[in-house]
Amino acid sequence: MSDSRSEVSRRSFLTAGTAAAAGLSLAAGQQATAAEAPANPIIEPPAGKRILLSCKLGMIAKKVDGKDLTLTERLKLAGQAGFDGVDFDEAGSFTAEQARDAVRESGVFVHNAINHAHWGQRLTSAKEEERATGRKNIEHCLRVSHAAGGSAVLIVIGSGNDGPADEIDERARVEIKKLLPLAASLGQMILFENVWNKMHYDHDNPPEQTPDRFIKFVDSFNSPWVGMYYDIGNHWKYGQPRAWLNAFGHRAVKLDVKGFSRKDNKFVDITSPEDDLPWGDVQKGLEDIGFTGWTTAEVGGGGLERLTLVRQQMQKAFGLT
Repeated sequence: MSDSRSEVSRRSFLTAGTAAAAGLSLAAGQQATAAEAPANPIIEPPAGKRILLSCKLGMIAKKVDGKDLTLTERLKLAGQAGFDGVDFDEAGSFTAEQARDAVRESGVFVHNAINHAHWGQRLTSAKEEERATGRKNIEHCLRVSHAAGGSAVLIVIGSGNDGPADEIDERARVEIKKLLPLAASLGQMILFENVWNKMHYDHDNPPEQTPDRFIKFVDSFNSPWVGMYYDIGNHWKYGQPRAWLNAFGHRAVKLDVKGFSRKDNKFVDITSPEDDLPWGDVQKGLEDIGFTGWTTAEVGGGGLERLTLVRQQMQKAFGLT
């Protein structure tokens, strides 16, 4: 090979080597930038807490100082108030993608989803089309919770006004069983809330009632994907919370939290002077069953000041302060 050709080859090799080195350097820089600010961050709640505190999305103000808040801004408001996460109880108003993106943009964890349309399109309805719509609503919630990073959906089973107890139980059971394959594939539990719907308790009778009928319904599925979202305040009117917690045991997967006055027969602020719910017994009941997990306020909400107060009330109720 001539000297001139050798020089050209040498220069070509050096140029190629320099370009390759520059490319590697650029790639490394891009990787470093990506590591510092990942495009799809994984949002996690605080680690190491036995009891995690959240609020319903519906409690968070939609407007502050005359300014409409985006979904991302509303989630951030819960984080600023000191909550560990949010229960996405407006799932029917958002797509799974919107929920996912808002979580990533806000950095606030979402642990659950709800669609309040379950009161209207009930799984206990005598109308097949209403049951089918109710089932589709829950399917949507399962996908929203999964996309947001949550672990479950809360549902109201139906209404005791829809027919005889055994009949409506079976209607709901049939529809819920249709949902279990999707729930399992997405890793989402279906949790029943004990509400004033005249199912599995005696609505017009006084305390002290037991949760036996709730437990019988949960256990009839024999499924790890079914449990209770035990609302403590709802059934202080009908039973003792420590006894109910001990009876539910592992079935009590998540908790709703509100204050209630037996004396005045009305819902009140958590741990307020009017709240005669025995929170000390609640704490003992949670210890009895080794409860770990999410507790969610379901009370009047608002802006940062109100949400912060509710979080502080929850801490007091669970002996966390």
